[in-house]
Order: sequence, then C-alpha cells, then structure tokens
Amino acid sequence: MVKAEVGVLGATSLVGECLLPALSQIEWQVVAFSRRPGVSASRVEWLQLPLTNDATEIPYWICVAPIWVLPDYFKLIEASGARRIVALSSTSRFTKVDSGDAAEQAVVARLIDGERQLQAWAQRRGIEWVILRPTLIYGLGRDKNICEIARFIRRFGFFPLFGKANGLRQPIHAQDVASACLAALKAPEAANHAYNITGGETLTYREMVGRVFAALGRRACVLTVPLWGFRLAATMLRYIPRYRNWSASMAERMNQDLVFEQFEPARDLNFDPRGFELMAQDLPK
Repeated sequence: MVKAEVGVLGATSLVGECLLPALSQIEWQVVAFSRRPGVSASRVEWLQLPLTNDATEIPYWICVAPIWVLPDYFKLIEASGARRIVALSSTSRFTKVDSGDAAEQAVVARLIDGERQLQAWAQRRGIEWVILRPTLIYGLGRDKNICEIARFIRRFGFFPLFGKANGLRQPIHAQDVASACLAALKAPEAANHAYNITGGETLTYREMVGRVFAALGRRACVLTVPLWGFRLAATMLRYIPRYRNWSASMAERMNQDLVFEQFEPARDLNFDPRGFELMAQDLPK
C-alpha cells in the first residue's frame, strides 16, 4: 500500500515541474504520477502510468494534466480515499468559445466536458473539488505561448501583429499557478468552487510582445499585417510543425480583451501573483 499526503497527475508538465519542489519544501509526502519517468526529488515517489496496482492511500490530489484526461483516473482517485481534488482547466473555455478554428472549438468542448465530469463525479462520491482556470501560462522556457513568440522573433527577427494588437492580457507564471494549486488544496472557502486565475499585471498584446523583445535583448520590430495576410501566413506556417497551431482566430484575438476579475482568488486563496516578468530561465533554450 502506497501512502502519501498528495497525489499529482501530470507531474512532468510545466506546472508539475514547479509544483513538486513547492510541495517538498513544505514537507508533504508526494506521489507523482506520469507516463514518463520523472527526476528524483526529496519526499517525492514516482509511479509510472498506467499502474498495475491501484493500492494507494492519498487524501489530496492535484491534476495538472489536461482536465479532460482526469476521468480516466476517477477509479484510482476514488480507491485512494480522496477527500479533495484540485484540477487545472483554462480560461480558454470562455475566450475561445466563439473561435472560428475547429481545433480550438474542440479544445473548448473538451475543457467544458472535463469540468462537468469532474464536478458530477466528485459530488456523487462526496469528494471536494476545486477547479483553477489560468489565463496565458508562461515560464521556465517550456510554455506554448510566450516561448513561441520568442522563437519566432529569434528565427525571423520580427513579429507579426494584426491591427493595433491592443487586446488586454494577464499572463501568469507557472510558479504562480503551482502556488494557487497549493492554496486551493487546503483553503476551506475553496471547496466546490471554480476560479479564473491571472497574472498580477494587465497589458496589451503589443506590450506583451515588446516585453519578449526586451527579454531577448532586441529592439522591438513588429510588422502590422491585414487579416488576409495573417491568414495566408498562418496557412504557410502550418507546414512547419512548430507553427501548425497558428490561425486567423489567434490574430483576431490580438485585439480582444481577455481579462478576468481576481477578487475571489485573492479572497479565498490569498492569491497574489507577480507581474509579467520574463527572466532568462523563462526563455526557450
């Protein structure tokens, strides 16, 4: 029988990489679950999925894997005697709901369904649930947002923007997402609630790109292109694997405000994230 205080699903993810050291620092015994082996750490036991034995005793769980995979592990979590589970979703379930991109619509549907299944299952089993929906996550040179902007700038020397690109953003560092997960694990007021969590600074998309240029030590060089030009460029870039997810919908959102109120996370989780700070370790290698 494996015994621990916290089980972590998706432990090798970006947020998982930040979460495990934070859990070890407060001396919680952790079982980290992943499909690939992880790096050994103090007070962390790794178990590789799929398991051949469900014998675990874990009262608290954090899922930093995509929320839509969580139902695959309901049986494991239930058998562990779980009392509370914290799961990451995304504010994309709101901001991309009207996207004209089929792939983005599919992600929205999976996020919504994952949240729905978690809440229904947890309520049936008497398990407390907390859902955290981060905005644009960055950090450690591993994210799929800021790092893609940085790679594009390094490769081409400029970055394309659609229109004024004055849509507001609230980028959140992966370490602050991990901190929110820890807070949600025990905060009494958080039980059976969902929170949209953001970074501590609101800035325009254009300003955000400018910060990336600055972190790279380069003078900002942006190219304003019409939407038809962005559509053409996205179509061509999709032949490059790294840019296959670029779309006209992404360009259109550059001028949309994707911001969320932070009163409830601050009140219930004492959440106080940093502003948009890009350190050397946050840039791709």
